[in-house]
Amino acid sequence: MRIISGKHKGRYLQAPKKLPVRPTTDMAKEALFNILNNTYYLEDVILLDLFAGTGNISFEFASRGTTQLTAVDANHGCVKYIDKISEELDFNINTIKSDVFSFLKNVKQKSTIIFADPPYDLPFEDFAKLPELVFTNELLVDDDDSLLIIEHSKHTDLSSLDNFNNERRYGGSVFSFFKKGTDQ
Repeated sequence: MRIISGKHKGRYLQAPKKLPVRPTTDMAKEALFNILNNTYYLEDVILLDLFAGTGNISFEFASRGTTQLTAVDANHGCVKYIDKISEELDFNINTIKSDVFSFLKNVKQKSTIIFADPPYDLPFEDFAKLPELVFTNELLVDDDDSLLIIEHSKHTDLSSLDNFNNERRYGGSVFSFFKKGTDQ
């Protein structure tokens, strides 16, 4: 896993092999950030990284200047690894060890971007809970550019869910974008 841009551009990070993760590929991550760079000043973004895993997405945002980052994962090893790298690279990432669905039911802080990278084999009903909880609990800032991004397999289709806006495909990965008030 590599940080693509920002103050730690080109830095390789080696996550422990025992972590139950599937980090976003460099190709998909680079494409995603090309999209985001056209809409956001990343320094101003408030990021919530769900199913954070190795922290790959949080590290990329932090390297590009985002300072308000929260990474949530249920796995103690993942949280510990994110804390370790965050300290080494002088990133200010707030980590929370929690089940993502429980966290979303209780969190009050609003975010500009919520990125979720659940296991690709998550049941469709659980994928559907993510936008439902985010929009019902009003977890995005009141801004036309606020987004929920869900990474998933090309074999999962989230286009029928409320607030679905569009999707981008990169190899076997898909980013589905959700915005408040998007019509089906």
